[in-house]
Amino acid sequence: MAQVHASAIVDPKAKLSEGVRIGPYCVVGADVDLGSDVVLHSHVVIEGRTRIGARSQIFPFASIGHQPQDLKYSGEPSELIIGEDTLVREHVTMNPGTKGGGMITRVGDHCLFMMGAHVAHDCQIGDHVILANNATLGGHVVVEDYAIIGGLSAVHQFVRIGRHAIIGGMSGIEHDVIPYGMALGERASLHGLNVIGLKRNGFDRGQIQALNSAYQMLFADDDTLAERVGRLDAKLGQAKGVEDIVAFVRGDSSRALCRPKLGPKLGDDG
Repeated sequence: MAQVHASAIVDPKAKLSEGVRIGPYCVVGADVDLGSDVVLHSHVVIEGRTRIGARSQIFPFASIGHQPQDLKYSGEPSELIIGEDTLVREHVTMNPGTKGGGMITRVGDHCLFMMGAHVAHDCQIGDHVILANNATLGGHVVVEDYAIIGGLSAVHQFVRIGRHAIIGGMSGIEHDVIPYGMALGERASLHGLNVIGLKRNGFDRGQIQALNSAYQMLFADDDTLAERVGRLDAKLGQAKGVEDIVAFVRGDSSRALCRPKLGPKLGDDG
């Protein structure tokens, strides 16, 4: 049985799975679907066609599933899907998709959205992603697994953030950030690899060295980007992680790549 505080307002049509707990002064709309053991702590508002996976928690004053901040939105029945075991902290906002972006905003499993983070319409967020305090994603942003977005950072619409990448705090991200990359700055540039993140996620010394070599080859000064990617694929394409970089660079995108300012600056491969 779901536990609903007497002060909460829950539409009778909302779907509440076993073990759901809804705290004081929450508001839950008719098309909301809460998975098993989901917790809404208090003062949470969830509207629209929003589905939240099992064991996720939403903290006070979060606004989840209200219509997108997109003037082109015209009331289409778009969705917001949040995965399992995800934490959504205070004052976080998440919007559903739009007709122009596939109709779905999707958030993966085991994610953490710290206070004041914003996920705009049509974003596609992988698993184990962290958005620190007040990090902001524009519409149609893709954030791959294990990426970390630092506090007070802003990501431009349609940008892609590769898996295991890290964005430094107070950065402005205008261009795609390669997997395993580290980007920072007011108009961000690459500053090597996310070496600490790689070590934490079990990459050994040889694998990190291969990624460092891939980074050097990708951002060398000779030839075109397509030629460098071809050489990279031929020489290191089978190395763990390198295939992710090759696929990412060759992927479809409307944004340019985020690059080093003065050539490659490598992290300590330990």
